[in-house]
Amino acid sequence: MLIPLKYNTRYLVTRWKTTLTTAVTFGLVVATFIIVMSLSEGIEQALNTTGNPLNVIVMRSGAQAEGQSEVSPDQYQVVRNLPGIVRDLEGEPLASPEILSHVNKPRLNGMTSNLQVRGVSPAAFQLRPAVQIVEGRMMRPGLREAIVARSVSNRFQEFRLGDTPRLGRGRFTVVGIFDAQGTAYDSEIWADCKEVMQEFDRKNYSTVVVRASDRAAVGRIQDEVDKDRRLKLMAQDEEQYYLEQTKTAKPVKAFAVFLAFTMAVGACFAGMNTMYANVASRVKEIGTLRILGFTPVAVMTSFLIESVCLALLGGALGCALSLPINGLATGTTNFNSFSEIVFCFTITPGLMFKGMVFAAFMGLAGGLPPAWSASRQPVLAALRQV
Repeated sequence: MLIPLKYNTRYLVTRWKTTLTTAVTFGLVVATFIIVMSLSEGIEQALNTTGNPLNVIVMRSGAQAEGQSEVSPDQYQVVRNLPGIVRDLEGEPLASPEILSHVNKPRLNGMTSNLQVRGVSPAAFQLRPAVQIVEGRMMRPGLREAIVARSVSNRFQEFRLGDTPRLGRGRFTVVGIFDAQGTAYDSEIWADCKEVMQEFDRKNYSTVVVRASDRAAVGRIQDEVDKDRRLKLMAQDEEQYYLEQTKTAKPVKAFAVFLAFTMAVGACFAGMNTMYANVASRVKEIGTLRILGFTPVAVMTSFLIESVCLALLGGALGCALSLPINGLATGTTNFNSFSEIVFCFTITPGLMFKGMVFAAFMGLAGGLPPAWSASRQPVLAALRQV
């Protein structure tokens, strides 16, 4: 079956103003879809790249996040001496007792948000080599000093180098700015564990993070923690823990789908109206195609392809419009920790492919009724207008 594609191509070029207007309509919808979905991609990438498969997080049994957990000093002593934990150069177990708390601080725009304060031991930096000081110096144990993620320093007041923000009951001096290479730690403030416990009036740690010697040791540590009835704790490898935290992105995804669907309905009607207008103004041309021997199915297919091509052109435009925001930093609430998580808009080739598929779907949905109408145009009526 021959399809008059050359006719459709020439029409799109000749009526370039109409083509451009319709393509822009589709393009704006696709750009919105990609931008909103890139928020979800950014959150997932930040969390998925955080975990180390050899790090094991030990926390209270039943806790869904570090901030909901509690580990006593006595439990910590038992955990740090479990078999399978790597030891440092001094022969000490590579284990970091940590405490999580929150502070509500104003952003540069005046709005406030919760920030996560992580009290750590020196071992934390061996467990998370991605955390690197880029300005200032490392904090010193036993002092009210803090290091702050660069993204936090750039988005919040009182967290520049040398500032003294209030964390808990007292003030800490920001002595360093760190970069965590796009991981979840890029949303945190780090200080000495004991100082954080004192300022936030805590007697217990939140979690203990240990480094297993190998993957088999990860399983053994988990088994030991589960079997020891004294502990009433659970152990989870860090990679899996942060993978589960990606459910923070689900509300963003749901919003993206809802917004895209709502806008797609409008775009489909806009495309449908354009195609109906095209059909109405091209009755003589459609009749001529029929006289030349093209079947109703061929005519319908050609108009449907024309609609999809318009939508794909808009999809390409939408991809181009969305690219400038790739890599821009933003933040949202982590619904597990109820603190802000900073991440970047992440536009991937896969996401742009989804945008193009979405555009093609809109073209099909908006073009099918007009294409069907074009194929049903009576030849005799068209001949009377020639």
